Amino acid sequence: MEPPAPLFDVAVIGGGVVGCAILRRLALGGAECVLLERSADLLAGASKGNSALLHTGFDAPANSLELACMRAGYREYLDIRVPLNLPLVETGGIVVAWNDEELVKLPAIVEQAHANHVTDVRLIDTAELYAREPNLAPGALGAVLIPGEHVIDPWSAPLAYAHQALAHGAIVRRSTEVQGGEREDDHWLLATTTGEITARVVINAAGLYGDQIESIARPAPFEIRPRKGQFVVFDKPARELVYSIVLPVPTARTKGVLVCPTAYGNLLIGPTAEDQEARDVATVDEDALERLIERARTLVPALANHTVNAVYAGLRPATQFKDYQIEALPDRSWITVGGIRSTGLTSALGIAQHVADLYAQHFGALDWTAEPIWTPVPNLCEERPRRWQEPDAGEIVCHCELVTRHEIEAALSGPLPAGDLGGLKRRTRCMMGRCQGFYCSWRVAQLAAGRLTDVPAAIEER
Repeated sequence: MEPPAPLFDVAVIGGGVVGCAILRRLALGGAECVLLERSADLLAGASKGNSALLHTGFDAPANSLELACMRAGYREYLDIRVPLNLPLVETGGIVVAWNDEELVKLPAIVEQAHANHVTDVRLIDTAELYAREPNLAPGALGAVLIPGEHVIDPWSAPLAYAHQALAHGAIVRRSTEVQGGEREDDHWLLATTTGEITARVVINAAGLYGDQIESIARPAPFEIRPRKGQFVVFDKPARELVYSIVLPVPTARTKGVLVCPTAYGNLLIGPTAEDQEARDVATVDEDALERLIERARTLVPALANHTVNAVYAGLRPATQFKDYQIEALPDRSWITVGGIRSTGLTSALGIAQHVADLYAQHFGALDWTAEPIWTPVPNLCEERPRRWQEPDAGEIVCHCELVTRHEIEAALSGPLPAGDLGGLKRRTRCMMGRCQGFYCSWRVAQLAAGRLTDVPAAIEER
């Protein structure tokens, strides 16, 4: 006779950055948690494609839940980044006005930032602007400086949250799609593709599928409207042309197209903002990418002499509402976390704090650990020393991104090994450089054979 299935305190549905942060927070509070992710690895949905910024919230809607979560998430990231070995590329941000219509909006941006308690934001003149960014095109009329806007590694952070959750007893189940559920007595029975999960409380952090999962508990009060953002990544020599996050004056619909460095030593431009129906496919469009490249070279003319390294697209789980959709349903033992759009990377830790407060208020006290177990992740950031620079680095497998065999093998083992090739890329940067895996893919496949869902178990020698 098989033993009864464990009864978890919490089942978190969705293995993106928000789900990982919630899992970590509740595990640190002593809850017995399981995370359920439909894909073969974490961060495979909206969290795999973003601009990787740590936002201050200077332009977030005043008095919004989004702003509160961003501010809390920003503070906690700074508090935990050292023990988790997470990078912070201190770029600062600059909102640039290129015409009179944009120029008159700058004082209101400063006013809003100060109202949002981001008090170091200030107007700067064109002399200071070009002293900071000498490669910008001529013709700017003014700017706003946001010193606290920074660049981080978008993948190492949520993976670190998941690792710390595992160290505190949480369980992660990948390739586990939730197909339905029902309440029975005082707990939920969730039907999944890998068997039934029993939990007292369910947290819906399903991102792009949030409204579908929500329908398990109630008719969904929001509708996910996927919004695609396309990005262009310039080769590494272009990184020296821009030092800050260069932002446009935002519109009512979008923050617009920015140019900024990345933690991996490239220069990024994007995103576009395109509504679409599909939730699981984010294709790139040649015309849109050409417009992005043209925009980048208009802002930074010297980019005409630099080539493109890669292009990608990501989806954001937008809804019909501007603010996050987070609430507890005490009578259903359910917490909804929906509509987390482009600011989710920054706000994830703050969202997790808010969710933990809702849990404690409605479902039971949490017992916070006094001495957390820290689970530092490998550094992938170019601003800090990397594995290939160490004396015992060994074989370099990916020469474009300087990824060692040691790093690949480490990513394929441990408590949360890569589940597919995308997960391996996000843990190591392999196959993400100039050749996009043309030269190293065979060697990567040899090392990963039989260990990833999308790499054959038998790789024959050439």
